[in-house]
Amino acid sequence: MNEIKKEPEPKKNSFCCGEIIEPHKKLIVAVILISFLLSSFFGAVFGFMAGGIGKENIFSKITGQKKSVQGQNSASGGDRTINFPDEESAVITAVDKASPSVVSIIISKDVPKMQNFFSDPFGADPFFDPFGSGGSNNQNSQGGTEKQEIGGGSGFIVSADGLVATNKHVVSDEGASYTVMTNDEKKYDAKVMAVDPVNDVAILKIDAGNLPVLELGDSANLRIGQTVVAIGNSLGEFRNTVSKGIISGLKRNVTAGSGFGDSENLSEVIQTDAAINPGNSGGPLLDINGKVIGVNVAMAQGAQSVGFALPIDIIKKDLASVKDKGKIVQPYIGVRYIPITTEIQKQNNLSYDYGALVLRGQQITDFAVVPGSPADKAGIVENDIILEINGQKIDTKHQLGDMIAKYSVGDTITLKIWHKGEEKTVQVKLEERK
Repeated sequence: MNEIKKEPEPKKNSFCCGEIIEPHKKLIVAVILISFLLSSFFGAVFGFMAGGIGKENIFSKITGQKKSVQGQNSASGGDRTINFPDEESAVITAVDKASPSVVSIIISKDVPKMQNFFSDPFGADPFFDPFGSGGSNNQNSQGGTEKQEIGGGSGFIVSADGLVATNKHVVSDEGASYTVMTNDEKKYDAKVMAVDPVNDVAILKIDAGNLPVLELGDSANLRIGQTVVAIGNSLGEFRNTVSKGIISGLKRNVTAGSGFGDSENLSEVIQTDAAINPGNSGGPLLDINGKVIGVNVAMAQGAQSVGFALPIDIIKKDLASVKDKGKIVQPYIGVRYIPITTEIQKQNNLSYDYGALVLRGQQITDFAVVPGSPADKAGIVENDIILEINGQKIDTKHQLGDMIAKYSVGDTITLKIWHKGEEKTVQVKLEERK
């Protein structure tokens, strides 16, 4: 019987959970894999490029908006728009522009000669006492006098031929002499040419020419929040010290004292948080364009960053008077008065809680109305109440003296007064304050 032989079956190679792919199948898989990788690579590249272009467009829009905002950095003021430049570069430019015109005022006076000697109970080195606790300075009078620096202030040049503006209280000592030191450390003897009888303003004169002059701005249109720069002889020692801040308030009425018992009322002054220290008095308060908008005059005791400056429009008027007449001329009507408040109204049973009550002073010579004055000529008498000037009510924010000072000698104003139980109007022609 013939045996039938079976062909051996091909062996299958097993590998755990699958099969090893035959060689011809490997080639097909490799081609597919390479195609997939190339497709993924080029897809990623083009996708990234497309995304980058999109991002660039978005960034350009953001940048463009940012530039647009910077270009429109402005504040609307009613019907007008005020454009403000980049602050940091503007401040630097303003300081560079103003500094050559800012001066230090040195106050000197003949004082008794004193001999200083050092006594040290512990025998310590008198030249090395870092805490100031090892000894004491004593002074003995030698007799006679010698000129010494006793103080300092600030000012700024307002004319090329040597006119310098400062505060009246800086040069109020008639027994002292004054020296102006310019930014290039040149010193000039200064003469007090004129003082304002109402405002804390004085004009000095030095013998010099071709001086750099500060440009005077306008204080009528200032805005709260506006950037300002103060420059001055801080502490009487650090010349041309610069501080920056903003306008914190406008038309403030404050009473300023010198520490020597005297005081004065400052009306409609500018409040700023720019640092103003002793020695800054008389220095300029600048706007961001380097123009003078005020004259630093006072600081609040026991407070931080509360300083005050006189509006530059006051100084402009005084300066024009000096150039025209050689002195500061102020108009007056010739009355002594007290401002009426609600309390004064109640205490005196008055018909009004505002106005200026014409009243004599404590001395027999303190007349309520100066004889021969404009008020006297207009028939104003003691116990009259001046209610309005040219339609403007007189109150705590609009006081009689400040309102009169805004006019010029020779102007005729209309006063509304309460006179002997009835209201009436009178015409008063302003004359020069003597």
